[in-house]
Formats: sequence, structure tokens, C-alpha cells
Amino acid sequence: MVSQINAVVFDIGNVLIRWDPNNLYRKLIPEDAEREHFLSTVCTMDWNIEQDRGRSWSDALDERIAAFPHHEEHIRAYYERWEEMLDGQIDGTVQLLEELKASGAPLYAITNFSSEKFEVAKQLFPFLATSFLDTVVSADEGLIKPDRQIYQTLIQRNGLQPESLVFIDDSYKNVLGAQAVGMQALHFEGAEKLRSDLKMLGLRW
Repeated sequence: MVSQINAVVFDIGNVLIRWDPNNLYRKLIPEDAEREHFLSTVCTMDWNIEQDRGRSWSDALDERIAAFPHHEEHIRAYYERWEEMLDGQIDGTVQLLEELKASGAPLYAITNFSSEKFEVAKQLFPFLATSFLDTVVSADEGLIKPDRQIYQTLIQRNGLQPESLVFIDDSYKNVLGAQAVGMQALHFEGAEKLRSDLKMLGLRW
């Protein structure tokens, strides 16, 4: 039997807003193979996640430029033109978020995000600053999903019961991380499926 859900916890990137470095680098490196090589060997996801863990952008850029000095311009663009990696909000999920909020459902967020860029994202998408009772930002905590402690941070900070929460993330490993601490969790595969999945769990709004 599914436990009663009384709060919803959202991931942000690629659940509520679209983010993909290719959105920027298609402009800078039009050739597909060259762009793929840059993003898989120079400004990689593993490199980016360390900013989400709390490493400063200054240190991150210095480290990459020292390793790949001939790519300095494109490395700096990752920071200086970061906003161009965004591709708007995901309308269906944002609509669902707004409906849940209007219904009085408690809403929270856990996101892998650099502190600095999350401030930028909140300016670009004001609902990120107004929708949640609490947002756990990975860089602020020095933790990244799917580390169990990042979920525990939300639970303990807000006096929540994990079994009463449903967590939503586009990364399956992050879904498993939430389940490991007792939360119910859904793998995000689109707004309409999410709406259906939440209703299957008994949420009404």
C-alpha cells in the first residue's frame, strides 16, 4: 500500500527548466563531432558537477584553462554565457507546480546547482524563488544527489517524514537515492506522465 503523500519535492534542471550546454555550444562549435569532443573531454559533466558540489567558478575555470589553454575562450564561455544553455521553462511541469501550490500542497525542491548560477536562474524564472517552502541547493550544502545526506538535509531541516514525500527527478540514479532514504520517488519523463503518476499515488489538487 502506498503511504499517504502530503508534500511534493521537485528537482529543477530538466524538470522545471531546460538546461543543456549544447544550447550554447552549437553556436560556438557548429561541427557536431568537434562540439561533442569538447563537451566530453574539456568542459565535461564531471567537471561541471564539482561547481554543483560547491567549487568556485574561478577555481574551475583556472583548472580547465591550465589543462586546455588553447580552449580558453570556449571554457570561459561556459561561465560567462551560461544563461544561453537554458531553453526556457517546461510549461507542463510549471503548470502542474502552480496547480499544486494553489491547492495548498506543500512544495519543496532539491537541486544540483551552483550557488551563483542558481541566483541567476531565480532572476530568470521567478517561480523558482516563490514556489517552495525550502530549496536544498547542492553547492550550499557541499553535497550532490544522489548522496543520501542531501535528501536527509531537506527532511531534517523541515521536520518531514520521508514516507510522506514524493520526489521527482529526471535522473534515475537520483530517484534511487531518494528511495534509499524512504521517500517515494518518480522518474520524470514528461509533464503529462508526471501528472498521471501523481494521481496514481493518490494526490488530488
